[in-house]
Amino acid sequence: MRLLLDSFWRAAAYCLHPRVVALSFLPLAITVGATLGLGYFYWDAALDWTRTMLDASDLLHGFWRWLDAIGAGRLKAVVAPLLVIFTVTPAIILLSLLVVALCMTPALTGMVAARRFPALERRHGASFLHSLAWSLGSTLAALVALVVSLPFWLVPPLILLLPPLIWGWLTYRVMAFDALATHADPEERREIFRRHRGRLLLIGIACGYLGAAPSIVWASGALFAAAFIVLVPIAVWIYTLVFAFSSLWFLHFGLAALEALRAERSAPQAVTGAGGTLPLALADDPDTAPFPGRDTGRSPPDA
Repeated sequence: MRLLLDSFWRAAAYCLHPRVVALSFLPLAITVGATLGLGYFYWDAALDWTRTMLDASDLLHGFWRWLDAIGAGRLKAVVAPLLVIFTVTPAIILLSLLVVALCMTPALTGMVAARRFPALERRHGASFLHSLAWSLGSTLAALVALVVSLPFWLVPPLILLLPPLIWGWLTYRVMAFDALATHADPEERREIFRRHRGRLLLIGIACGYLGAAPSIVWASGALFAAAFIVLVPIAVWIYTLVFAFSSLWFLHFGLAALEALRAERSAPQAVTGAGGTLPLALADDPDTAPFPGRDTGRSPPDA
């Protein structure tokens, strides 16, 4: 528990570092740039295509007539732009967050290692392709678990437990692997996963619940279209901060656990006898043995 709490407050403190704050604004720049570029080249074409699809839908004819009947026929003009915005924005944000994930994780790993673990050897136990395959496999398993568990979401308590548990498992699998990819060899990584699986899963679940905060902001932007332009960038920024905090938490925990594991394995072995415990090297040395009269297999020195 001490390691869990220590890595938590260190991750929170690192989130105030100017470099982390600067990285957290990167998705905003990507989102704004992608939005302006796509809007300049494709806005009119996308708007015309959406309006054509809406006008050709038989299911919506009754809805349009109902809007005209209540005097809200002008709302039809804003439906197409909102559909385009709500469709494109998640894709842009997902792309920006993926770019940030690829840029931020190596930067955070280097920062934590340089500031706190400068002597920790980098054994490069996983390549980029290995890490990518691990992330894709874990994501696929989590999606299958989500689909299988959907019927149980109808039970009120389970909907508050199952999604965070699944996303927490995915978070711990991906982020813990990435945190150890540079410094740990495969055997060390497996050993840390075995020893600390429960605590790593707890960190993942906690980060999963933290991820619900920007979702609330995102939903508010979807409900209040007038505030969409303001609330969605705020949600993106919070998502990035949550990602940075989660990555830092796993980094501090994983690298500290790795350092402790190596210290444990590098400690000199000892043998225990009637006179107590001695390092193995001393126990084999007849001149420093605690039993002067024992038979060492060598002749005693001349008096």
